[in-house]
Amino acid sequence: MDRLPRVLVTGSAKRIGRVIAIELSQRGFAVGIHYNTSRKEAEAVSRECNGAPVFQADLGNVEEIRRLFGEVRERLGLLDCLVNNAARFTRFDPLDITEKDWDFILAVNLKATFFCCQEGARQMEALGHGRIVNISSLGGIRPWAEHVHYCASKAGVIMMTKALAKALAPRITVNSVAPGVIGFGDDIDAETRAMIDATPMRRTGRAKEVADAVHFFLTAPDFITGQVLAVDGGLSER
Repeated sequence: MDRLPRVLVTGSAKRIGRVIAIELSQRGFAVGIHYNTSRKEAEAVSRECNGAPVFQADLGNVEEIRRLFGEVRERLGLLDCLVNNAARFTRFDPLDITEKDWDFILAVNLKATFFCCQEGARQMEALGHGRIVNISSLGGIRPWAEHVHYCASKAGVIMMTKALAKALAPRITVNSVAPGVIGFGDDIDAETRAMIDATPMRRTGRAKEVADAVHFFLTAPDFITGQVLAVDGGLSER
């Protein structure tokens, strides 16, 4: 390829998405930065990514997703790669979850991830190749009692990844990275502390370690598809 590979990272204004975008930029990707409401933070990430283009969209709306990918095509070019990182996270006793609570999580974590895959894959088909990485979660592998709706959404991402890997082969690979407890700051609640204590590596993960796993899938042989890589210090094996 005589140009930099183009990648869109959704939800890349903050936290794990921010680190993924910066890491990929440093490793030779032309990165597109997506945000919903965190414009200031997205622009700061852009500056760390050599002035990467910034795109706004509410991924809870499919028409917004289609507009987003149209703008990406116009300003960045046809995508070689897509990292679906944007997600929502809430905590409820399952008997207290309302329809609104359920839809709030599933609309972005699962529905939006699918429609972003669909739009990204259409661009990749036009190129004749592509790589998609969906960020799932340890919560899609192991059950969490007060995160039933979140666990359902991330388990759905994992199975969707596997199904899309079959559907989009042989030109497009689709894989998933499932982070465990990733540290941001020192404010750790009792539930998180218990998870850290149960982690064989006895620490939180680092966002860069998630970014490293994403980079692996974006550059790995295309014979690797439909896979889920848990970046969790071994917690999923407990």
